[in-house]
Amino acid sequence: MTREARFSSPIPALKTCCDEGVTLTVERFGHFREDSTSKIAKPVKLFKWVNKNGMTVEAINYGATITSIVVPNRNGEFEDVVLGCDSMDDYLGPLNPYFGATIGRACNRIARGIMTIDGQTFELSKNAHPLTLHGGFKGFDKVLWSACRTDKKITLSYCSKDGEEGFPGDLVVNIVFYLTDNNEFVIEYRAFTTKPTYVNLTNHTYFNLAGHRTGAPELYKHKICINGEYITALDKQMVPTGKLLPVGGTTYDLRISKLLKYVIGNSSELIHGFDHNYCVTQSDYQRNNFIARVFHPPSGRVLEIYSNQPGVQFYTANCFPEKSEDHTESGIPGKDECKYFKHAGFALETQNFPDAINHPEFPPSVLYPGKIYVHTLRYIFSVCKT
Repeated sequence: MTREARFSSPIPALKTCCDEGVTLTVERFGHFREDSTSKIAKPVKLFKWVNKNGMTVEAINYGATITSIVVPNRNGEFEDVVLGCDSMDDYLGPLNPYFGATIGRACNRIARGIMTIDGQTFELSKNAHPLTLHGGFKGFDKVLWSACRTDKKITLSYCSKDGEEGFPGDLVVNIVFYLTDNNEFVIEYRAFTTKPTYVNLTNHTYFNLAGHRTGAPELYKHKICINGEYITALDKQMVPTGKLLPVGGTTYDLRISKLLKYVIGNSSELIHGFDHNYCVTQSDYQRNNFIARVFHPPSGRVLEIYSNQPGVQFYTANCFPEKSEDHTESGIPGKDECKYFKHAGFALETQNFPDAINHPEFPPSVLYPGKIYVHTLRYIFSVCKT
């Protein structure tokens, strides 16, 4: 399997527009031990950006995780629109469904936990037996990233050692986070390797534009548009078959904005919700293309996403616990002492197609020594006044 991804020299960083009003502070969030035998608990840092409009973004270097995004509604009332945890204990707990984390080396599913690169087969950790999911047992979401501050930007770095979770090569990853006064939060990924390897990074933030505590009733009021005319067909294990299905004439067609309550549960295919990779209609693989627009009419909040990636996974938290009528079912512990249940939020994970390493017909996914993996992601928030 000789396939080289569209990896090249780094793209110049996006220019930070009108960021004179942005402030960045660094605090301590908690502590993290590498393993149960470690005698040293390392400090976890919390980074907080505030722009001239009052928009606030918080992130921690554990898992390179976005923990909070606070934006106004049409009346100027601010709410945190990102699901997450209040404490390190909850982020480290077994119920954490990758809240806001960086996923790697390879996001999504890898069939049978096996991949082949240039004729050599590698067996990976099967943390979702018989599959590999989101990088294995200890993916990038479960490590402490080193952090470097440069003015109003934070660069997070991690070196994934050769053989970690079965992946070949030492892989060095740098992620830059920053906020602008245009209510734009930017993530820029760069990575290079010592051996040919599979790289497919993403961010796993769950959003609910009504506010992180509002749950499924408000999620269903969101209108969403995704710039994709195909989805990757899936087998019973949610792994791509290799075929692309046109969305035209199906319930998956989100090219024209649809209200989620009219889509989720209204077909046998989407009775549980969305967990599908959309193939982004792109003009240039190395530039930022429009990915999706999400609008919450009651609040007026709007989220637009741009990226250079060929795919985006749309996920509506289908695997969160069901909320029982008598409220006895325990949900996932969340911020402000709330509980999260099924369809509490949505994720739009920019990515290469899932399991691309095992499908020559998918966009190239192998990173070779001397090449640089480049992934840019922009979350842009605004308000619709009407």
